[in-house]
Amino acid sequence: MTTVLLTGATGFIGSKVLGRLLEAGRAGREVEVVVAGRSANVPGVDCRPADLADPASLRGLARDVDVLVHMAALVVGDEAACSAVNHRGTEALVAEAGRAGVRRIVQLSTAAVYGAGPHRGITENEVVPAPLSPASRSRLAGEAAVLAAGGTVLRPGLVTGAGDRWVVPTLADLLTLLPARWDGGRGLLSMVDVHDLARLVVALVLAPDPVPTGVHHASHPTPVRNADLMARLSELDVLPAVPADWSWQECLERLREGPGGVSERQFALLAGDHWYRSDGIWIAARATAGPGPLARLAAAAPWYRAYLRRRAEAGRAAA
Repeated sequence: MTTVLLTGATGFIGSKVLGRLLEAGRAGREVEVVVAGRSANVPGVDCRPADLADPASLRGLARDVDVLVHMAALVVGDEAACSAVNHRGTEALVAEAGRAGVRRIVQLSTAAVYGAGPHRGITENEVVPAPLSPASRSRLAGEAAVLAAGGTVLRPGLVTGAGDRWVVPTLADLLTLLPARWDGGRGLLSMVDVHDLARLVVALVLAPDPVPTGVHHASHPTPVRNADLMARLSELDVLPAVPADWSWQECLERLREGPGGVSERQFALLAGDHWYRSDGIWIAARATAGPGPLARLAAAAPWYRAYLRRRAEAGRAAA
């Protein structure tokens, strides 16, 4: 029996990891899941209260655990709040795993730790990270404890799928501000569907043999062109079609003149080159990467349409 301690089990990605772990158990794999969190409450699962911002609450959390899967992170907050959870909280969690004799650690981080870019097909050791936000800086700092413990750190790029409240919604906001094809849609993006990412995580968690340690990019191996992403979302009636091309400089000028709501950094992240080579971890995990995030968007499209409609209605009501 493999006992897995999972943080972030109610989050966008963590919930999909939890679902796959539970499916593995129902399919006959000898796996038991323990969920940790401040308000952990998953029917039929051993839930242990814990708060990453309170290291004392983590004592005993990893007892009788074989694998720690650390998916929890604070992605919005100031320097102090993000550091308390993503840096010091991760350090305390890893220290507790060490005391309990946990044999494998898999942590979800983010390719945003690399900073502004542009990045074109870089490997894990090719660029020195230069994070720009409190969340990214603290997540990079938290990686150090996992790496020192011999763990595996995954850095996906843009993660899409039902439950995504950042990538596609921010693209929708950008289209409102910049109703055009941005720089011809040439930007190459590292992306991964949330279900494929969860499948990769679970493959690493339940692998019978040792898994690669260190940092690994965890997007789909084939990058996505921004123009293809926008065209697919338009085909699915998630986002409107655009009538014209605007140069990169024109986009920046109009963004600066506009009402705000989306930063230049966010625009660059979604429209410019942010492509990280990710082949290796899929091969090492013996997991198939799947058809890619564009092919997966059809299944998520109804969720995106409903979410964007509710958001628009809420905005009109508040106006």
